Amino acid sequence: MNRSIKHVTVLGSGVMGSRIACHFANIGVKVLLLDIVPKSLTAVEMAKGLTEASPSFRNRIVNEALQSTLKSNPSPIYKKSLADHITTGNFEDHLSDIKHSDWIIEVVVENLEIKKNIFEAVEQYRKPGSLITSNTSGIPIHLMAEGRSDDFVKHFCGTHFFNPPRYLRLLEVIPSPGTLPEVVSFLMDYGDVYLGKNTVLCKDTPAFIANRVGVYSIMSLFHLVEKMELTVPEVDKLTGPVIGRAKSATFRTCDVVGIDTLVKVANDLYNRCPKDEARSQFQLPTYLQTMVANGWFGDKSKQGFYKKIKNAEGKSEIHALNLKTLEYQPQEKVRFAALEQSKSIENIADRLKLLLTATDKAGDFYRQSFYGLFTYCSHRIPEIADDLYLIDEAIGAGFGWDQGPFEVWDMVGLSGTLNAMKALGHAPALWIEEMVAAGNTSFYKYENGKRKCYQPSTKTYVAKGGAESIVYLQPRKANGVIWKNSGCSLIDIGDGIVNLEFHTKMNTIGGEIIQGVNKSIEIAEQQFRGLVIGNEAANFSAGANLAMILMFAIDQDWDEIDMAVRAFQGMNMRVRHSSIPVVVAPHTLTLGGGCEMTLHADKVVAAAETYIGLVEFGVGLIPGGGGSKEFALRASREYAEGIIDEQVLRDYFLTIGMAKVSTSALEAFDLKILKKGRDEVVMNRSRQITEAKRAAIELANDGYTKPALGKDIKVLGRAGMGVFFAGASVMQAGGYISKHDQLISEKLAYVMCGGDLSAKTLVTEQYLLDLEREAFVSLCGERKTLERIQAILKTGKPLRN
Repeated sequence: MNRSIKHVTVLGSGVMGSRIACHFANIGVKVLLLDIVPKSLTAVEMAKGLTEASPSFRNRIVNEALQSTLKSNPSPIYKKSLADHITTGNFEDHLSDIKHSDWIIEVVVENLEIKKNIFEAVEQYRKPGSLITSNTSGIPIHLMAEGRSDDFVKHFCGTHFFNPPRYLRLLEVIPSPGTLPEVVSFLMDYGDVYLGKNTVLCKDTPAFIANRVGVYSIMSLFHLVEKMELTVPEVDKLTGPVIGRAKSATFRTCDVVGIDTLVKVANDLYNRCPKDEARSQFQLPTYLQTMVANGWFGDKSKQGFYKKIKNAEGKSEIHALNLKTLEYQPQEKVRFAALEQSKSIENIADRLKLLLTATDKAGDFYRQSFYGLFTYCSHRIPEIADDLYLIDEAIGAGFGWDQGPFEVWDMVGLSGTLNAMKALGHAPALWIEEMVAAGNTSFYKYENGKRKCYQPSTKTYVAKGGAESIVYLQPRKANGVIWKNSGCSLIDIGDGIVNLEFHTKMNTIGGEIIQGVNKSIEIAEQQFRGLVIGNEAANFSAGANLAMILMFAIDQDWDEIDMAVRAFQGMNMRVRHSSIPVVVAPHTLTLGGGCEMTLHADKVVAAAETYIGLVEFGVGLIPGGGGSKEFALRASREYAEGIIDEQVLRDYFLTIGMAKVSTSALEAFDLKILKKGRDEVVMNRSRQITEAKRAAIELANDGYTKPALGKDIKVLGRAGMGVFFAGASVMQAGGYISKHDQLISEKLAYVMCGGDLSAKTLVTEQYLLDLEREAFVSLCGERKTLERIQAILKTGKPLRN
């Protein structure tokens, strides 16, 4: 069947239901969001003269839930206008409208009888062949399908999204025995390509894969914390980014997700897994039982492991729960020798090895928690998954870990760790012993540019199904690196296309990356058909190397700054004016210089989650790598008869002047950073390099020719400058911006209007680049600019002085 999804119904508008509806709206699908009718009118509704027949009363629950979701931070939707794709209604008046839906997703309360009643009602109206799935986090899929028609059963499946659905990339697909194979295949592919998810095929076992392992990890840690007498802040420091996990770590994550939700899953696992060798870990420690009895569920109840408290001065502070006294107290600075030693280690594998061999309390904690996790995961094969990579993918995408349990085990050394585990009383599954005895030293290995994973059932290494169609950079590094320096690597990704990957800290752009871009274009022009600039790191680029600029400015070495800016401008102009197509693939943080590089690409293939913008105002500067020039150029292409030129330029000016950063790639089109009709958005970041490569090939096949240097850029001169100068003066007089902000605004206006010209004039790109560079260097000489740069380097927060 040639299936497409144009209309989706979401049944249930709670936290998950509303957010799932928003994510379908993100990709342009029409959504019908339904919930129950309220039991009675409120006093406010009666005062308005509403009756129980009034639509606003009958849809109150669903409308309030959706509006609350749309106001939440971070936003569940890529941009506000996409919410127009969602229509609301209620189960009594609008359930018949599901006949138009291609996919119906149930997201009501976790109660089997309620779900079965919903499905009975759904079956009266759904069209044959439409998909019907449940977002249950643990109720057996086969039980929900009991009593339903043959067509319903064939098209019924579990699709477990993780909260928040926009940001957590896991979608577990759980078929029942009667689900058609083609339905499963469709959901796996649709979740991957269209929803941007890591789709993981799960067995219908308790809590499926991610929650089975993830909740074990949290619950076992809860017991370990009590045993080792660690504090809440200590554990969150130990289990956050330092070991490749989310910044919210453990206890903060529990507060966000909901302690009641965690406890429900833990209790369910304890009751449904009598043969689990670690079953006792799912029992609630005493302090957790008390918290549940008190209703301390985390953010939803305003207190959990953390609580916001007003101090004597009336200011809010975040206090942490003392697990012994169950009283909240100010957080003390966390200090462990192991963490201090690990600060200078960038490589995560080397850092984990150090932490696991540390002799302090932190080392003891890491050995117990990691070894217990490794052991538990080994025993879940083949119970919850036949292939161990499914556990790694589910935990990584569902819980925000950079690496899954088996990947971490590889990092710290399979064989050596196995002996240490057994010495501490941890007994992994027999297949681990057999695997090591056979001479295998890792769960993963690279062969011929492909990543392969050990498969216990066959005792061989196999490639992940479907992975052959996706370009991954890591496997190609073994024999595909053509050129590299300390900051980047040029990798052959096949079919005449090369990829330049950054690997500086935060992928900041300095001399090594400027050299790398220029060298890569030179090599690509001689030997290849096109170049992709992309990476698989946490961020595309946090911008230029500010520390270097600050150092030169403190030394008043203006010539060095001028040379650095010239080199940066030259690099981006090389990106724009090379003889081969250059495709840039930004994702997550793409700020300042990273954004400027993107602006100069022949084509941009952006990940949906791209937060891109020219943020130089925040450090007292203007974009100096061609960004100011490029916005002036783009504005000039929009000038037309009947349109006020200054109004067109104003939009571009404010994007820079307000340091606007898109909250998604789609919003970047509204900011005119990405170009409609040229640039693309990829939902699944795993496919981004693949799609960027395809775009480069298409440009080459279409007869790509080197763009000519811009020589006809219309600038507005003094007339335009006067408008912006006046605006900045009014803003400063009103107290909206500082004197230094006013100075920066005037410098930017001078550049974007083409300088002190008496009339509107046509200028060249180089002319604007020279103005931009001069303004940038002059601002580096301002004390307040240096204060802003120091603040951002020291605290990560902008200073408004």
